[in-house]
Amino acid sequence: MKTTIRTTIRTALFGLIASMLITALPAAAHHSFPAQYDAAKTISLTGKVTKVEWTNPHIFIYIDVPDAKTGAVVNWALELGGPNALLRLGWKRDSLKTDDMLTVEGSLARDGSNLANAKTILMVATGKLMLSGSSGP
Repeated sequence: MKTTIRTTIRTALFGLIASMLITALPAAAHHSFPAQYDAAKTISLTGKVTKVEWTNPHIFIYIDVPDAKTGAVVNWALELGGPNALLRLGWKRDSLKTDDMLTVEGSLARDGSNLANAKTILMVATGKLMLSGSSGP
């Protein structure tokens, strides 16, 4: 009888520990806003959508932005909230399409790359303003 109880307790404990480890994996892969972005360094970008990645844990939009001084086109990656957050804000998977013109307000990446965390997105053609579900301030 004692062996059966011990085995049951061990099995339950193993299951508990395994489930805790499995649920902790996505959290370990997630980053905090202040670790990657600088809220004090805001940016406004206007450009044409080249790609939309509607995936977890965050949606990314890529836009081609012409440099005002040189005219050279630079591709920017813009991080938004997760799919569920955007769906709750009224987004649909086809809300943005390749070649849509956008003006994006957001915060620059700390590493100086062409990466920003989007806060708002303005559809240039329609004037529709959309929130990005950002984790930032």
